[in-house]
Amino acid sequence: DQELLAYIESHNLNAQKTASGLYYVITKEGTGVKPKSNSTVTVNYKGYFTNDRLFDEGKNATFNLQNVIAGWREGLTYFNEDTEGYLLIPSKLGYGNASTNSIPGGSPLIFSIHLLKVY
Repeated sequence: DQELLAYIESHNLNAQKTASGLYYVITKEGTGVKPKSNSTVTVNYKGYFTNDRLFDEGKNATFNLQNVIAGWREGLTYFNEDTEGYLLIPSKLGYGNASTNSIPGGSPLIFSIHLLKVY
C-alpha cells in the first residue's frame, strides 16, 4: 500500500480506495453502462510499474472480466463506457507473489484505461 500511496502522491492523483485495497481514478467520466464482474469489455490500456516503466499495452483489447486479474475485475465495475482513468492495483489483486512474464512477484501495478465498450 505504501508504494501505491507514494505513486498517488507523486503523480497528484485523486484516487478512491475500495474495501479490497484497490485504488481507482476517473479522469474522464463516460455516460454508457457499467460492466459487471462477468461482462465482456473492449478497452485501450497501458500497464506500468510504480517507477513508470511500461510493461504492457493493448488497443481495442476485448476480453471477459472473469479471465483477468482481480484488480481489473473489480476496478472496471467503477467505469462507465467511454470512461478514462487509472487502476492502481496492489499485488494481492494482481499476480500476487508469483512472477508472470515480465512482472516480478509482489509488484503493485498501475493501469491507464479507456473503457470503450461493454457487451
